[in-house]
Amino acid sequence: MARIKLKKLEEYLQGVDGFEKPKVLLEQYATPSHIASCMMYNIQTKFDDIENKFVADLGSGCGMLSIASFLLGASFTVGFEVDSDAIEIFRANITEMELPVIDCVQCNLVENFNLDKWNNAFDTVVMNPPFGTKRNAGMDMHFLKTAVSLSNNSVYSLHKTSTREFISKKVKEWNIQGEVVAELRYNIDSMYKFHKKSSVDIEVDFWKFDTKYKNI
Repeated sequence: MARIKLKKLEEYLQGVDGFEKPKVLLEQYATPSHIASCMMYNIQTKFDDIENKFVADLGSGCGMLSIASFLLGASFTVGFEVDSDAIEIFRANITEMELPVIDCVQCNLVENFNLDKWNNAFDTVVMNPPFGTKRNAGMDMHFLKTAVSLSNNSVYSLHKTSTREFISKKVKEWNIQGEVVAELRYNIDSMYKFHKKSSVDIEVDFWKFDTKYKNI
């Protein structure tokens, strides 16, 4: 069960302000409201992993998934984001929508070693990590490893379908359970100078990871 209908959730998320000047090196693409709403709605209705849970949103950007978690009844949500400009928009969105139980922590999820205090602190971790293209190769796996460390129960994440075999190997290495619960077409509109097309569809897997017995 969810305390809000899917259509209404998407309507709320359509009002979330996105990046004003997206930064290519950080692979800043806002999660589309229809994908964010479906992703978070299914996490709650199929797995009961949002309502009354402590939720972390890694690479939280302007707060799309964090806000969705609040609307679905999370007890508390913490966003983790490296970019101060994104955090400013994140906090403006929270203020405008009057959301009291969301916070955001500025940190580099790859290089910051001060995350130990957050290990196992969250019931659920959600994220739409950088896919790790060009200069950021492997970034998605850095995010996933951090997510597993912070979670005491479940991680939900989006990854390029082309990485499915590699992720499956890591799942075994880390002694966690992982399954692809949906296959998506992720549409990215032209945002940067190097984009040759007005938009492009990317094949993306929506993963669920069970972290209760992890070895990481």
